[in-house]
Amino acid sequence: MRLGLILGALAIGSSAFAAGIDSRSCTCAALQSMIATKGFVFISQPAFGDFVVSNISYCSGGGATILQRRSVATADNPECLINYCFERSMNGRDD
Repeated sequence: MRLGLILGALAIGSSAFAAGIDSRSCTCAALQSMIATKGFVFISQPAFGDFVVSNISYCSGGGATILQRRSVATADNPECLINYCFERSMNGRDD
C-alpha cells in the first residue's frame, strides 16, 4: 500500500522531502498547506512516522482503504488534524 507513495516521494527528487519532515518544526496551518500543495507528505517523528495525504486519491488499496483523521504535534498545536490512509482488514475488523 505504501510502496506507491514511497516511490512517488523518491521521484520528487528532494532528499529532505523523501526523508520526511518533523511536523513539530512548522505550524499546523503550514503543515496542512504543505500537504494540500504536495498531495502527500512523509512525517518523520518518534510518535508518528508515515505518509499523510490531502485526499483519498493518494491512497492505495482499493475499496478497503478509507481516510482516517489523525493528529500530529506541530509547533503551535499538539493535536493538528491530518488525513491518513487506513486500510480496513478484509475480515471486517479494523486491525
